Amino acid sequence: MKKHILILAAFAFLTFVKTASAQQTDPAAFTGATAKLKHYDALYILNSNDDKKIKGFLRNIDNALEDPRLKGKLHVELIAFGDGVAVYMKSGTYEDALKNLQAKGVVLAECSNTIRERKIDKNDLFPFISYVPSGNGEIIIRQYEGWAVVHP
Repeated sequence: MKKHILILAAFAFLTFVKTASAQQTDPAAFTGATAKLKHYDALYILNSNDDKKIKGFLRNIDNALEDPRLKGKLHVELIAFGDGVAVYMKSGTYEDALKNLQAKGVVLAECSNTIRERKIDKNDLFPFISYVPSGNGEIIIRQYEGWAVVHP
């Protein structure tokens, strides 16, 4: 009887191991998630004036727009507030990258509270950006509308 139980246990173990190994995906065959929806919305949140972070943000947005799974399906808004206002300052180096993103349909938005509280003259910012009443309000509204909120 013990022999039969031992054989059954060994058989069950081998079946489990074989099933578990068959369920493992070949890393070379994995291509990521499939974009099944017709449309995606993403809100990128920038509140840093660090040059490396800003360049990374702009690159990340462009990479998402160029992802073949999302190509033509993705609507992006970049909301800057607090220190993130640096991305829209004429004195910065981001004008070409911003215009490139805007040409791809990205909405470039700045928090009006930041402008008012920091006493920033709108003439110091690029004329092609938009304004929202508050960055935090924009985040809250977009999240409740179902947007992906990205803060890389």
